[in-house]
Amino acid sequence: MRKTILSLLLLIVPLFLCAQYNKFNRKLFGSKRNRPRKEYIVGIGGANFLGELGGANQIGTHFVKDFEIAATRPSFQLGIRYRPISQIAVKGGFYFQLISGADRLTKEPYRNNRNLSFRSPVCELSVQAEFYLTRDKVGTQYNIRNAKRGKSSDFQAYAFIGVGGYFFNPQAKYNGKWVNLQPLGTEGQGLPGGPAQYSRFGLCIPYGLGAKYGVTKDWYVGVEFGIRKVFTDYLDDVSTVYYDNAVLLKERGAMAAYLADPSLANYPESMGGDASGANQTATGEQRGDPKSKDAYMFTNITVSYKFPYRRRTRSKF
Repeated sequence: MRKTILSLLLLIVPLFLCAQYNKFNRKLFGSKRNRPRKEYIVGIGGANFLGELGGANQIGTHFVKDFEIAATRPSFQLGIRYRPISQIAVKGGFYFQLISGADRLTKEPYRNNRNLSFRSPVCELSVQAEFYLTRDKVGTQYNIRNAKRGKSSDFQAYAFIGVGGYFFNPQAKYNGKWVNLQPLGTEGQGLPGGPAQYSRFGLCIPYGLGAKYGVTKDWYVGVEFGIRKVFTDYLDDVSTVYYDNAVLLKERGAMAAYLADPSLANYPESMGGDASGANQTATGEQRGDPKSKDAYMFTNITVSYKFPYRRRTRSKF
């Protein structure tokens, strides 16, 4: 994890230095073309969770292969983009996703019988480096009579990667109300023999692809597909094994005991269970997979506005 973060810093810091160099270069030598470099961005779309809950109708599928369209929830973003050179931009932004998953959405018998479900808001602040695969076209700057004007509107595609921080808060329904799962310790967090309590704050690695089309010289519409690599397996509050449910009932109450194991008890005997399903959800049996970290992704439709470049009309001195 430290090596990953260090690599991203080594990637982003040179971009900042490059921006400062370009700014100094323009002051010293001037610029042939005053193109806008700042853009304001707003986006809205759908988000999906990639983890233990729900997913494909078979075991062994991971990441995008485990995509469940029925679990799609809203996604929203606000950001600002600065483009120091034509092929590279730096983008900072706030992202909000509501992610969810439910075992009832899969026909795979093990997970369907487990019957766990969750939702979680995810609030993220991140900075990203964008690498453009096409060049930005800038038309003629002045309206000269009988002169052929260049076209400013165009199509641009880019790839991005960055680093960010996020907050999440997994919840599940109990008696018709949404309750926070982390304080309940559904896998015995904080109890004898159980794991340590997990944090609801973390670092993420945003990466993905995007494209935008200039409908005018200042306004762009586009689409952005992003994936967030995280370093926790608890976005859905599911990671390790079942804790002793009787101890949970005594120490944390009926709500914690039920949300730790709401299984349907229909695990078939032909697959190693018994008629009650107890063998699947007994103490120490697998509840999640700590070797496979969670992730989330989104697809947003974006609208961006280029902040007009203001030419200096009076001397500074």
